[in-house]
Amino acid sequence: MYSIFVQLCKDHNITTYQAAKEAHIGQSTISEWRLGTSVPRDKTLRKIADYFGVTLEYLKGESPDPYPDGPTASELRELLEVLRSRSDVRMLFSLAKDATPEDVRRAAAIIEALRNSEAEG
Repeated sequence: MYSIFVQLCKDHNITTYQAAKEAHIGQSTISEWRLGTSVPRDKTLRKIADYFGVTLEYLKGESPDPYPDGPTASELRELLEVLRSRSDVRMLFSLAKDATPEDVRRAAAIIEALRNSEAEG
């Protein structure tokens, strides 16, 4: 489990100390985990999983997929093809990539409302 934590830190270009601090976990907990003298409780592991946006099962080494609710490989290929073939979608994606989750939800609601008004009219 600790090796998964270390890899997540590397993937996010942060130290284990930074991750622990930002997830509000004591450095001693991380040190004991690294040394193998203890294993963090599920509550602590949940904080780490939430911090990195992965599942608890992935962090515990019980699942190979960190994001089980994410898109499948075929869905990703389909989305990539749309991005390649449609400049308007590429522009929309470019605008949305740095947006906050709330910005994305609002934009999706606007697009859905436009679709509904077209269907009604």
